[in-house]
Amino acid sequence: MRIFKLLAGAAIAASAVFATPAAAQDFKVIVNSANSTSDLTAAVAVKIFLKETTKFPNGSAATPVDQGKSSPVRAAFSKSVIGRPVSAVESYWQQQIFSGKEVPPAAKSSDDDVVAFVKGNPGAIGYVSAGASTAGVKVIDVK
Repeated sequence: MRIFKLLAGAAIAASAVFATPAAAQDFKVIVNSANSTSDLTAAVAVKIFLKETTKFPNGSAATPVDQGKSSPVRAAFSKSVIGRPVSAVESYWQQQIFSGKEVPPAAKSSDDDVVAFVKGNPGAIGYVSAGASTAGVKVIDVK
């Protein structure tokens, strides 16, 4: 009975973590200002960032960009949207590279670098800290 209560408590805690809307997190998802996309489901965002799809739902090309492996905003994005810690995402990419399938998105070292990349690439999508300046790009909702 005690094990059941522990497992039930763990399940509730896990569901609370994964049920948190991405918009309430410490990051903003951004796209190029010319992109007509205004929101994405988390499932579509995952497919774009794991390169399981190369297009936005509107049919335009999607080019994801990550932050560095040790970035707190990457940790928040990975946990909230992808549903995995950064280490698990890195393991995924190692498997993809080893099997000759795909390489990870480019990683930028700062919010400003991500904004500049997204601003300069029509199909780009990235994420930045909640307090970052997003002048010249469009913030979208991830549901």
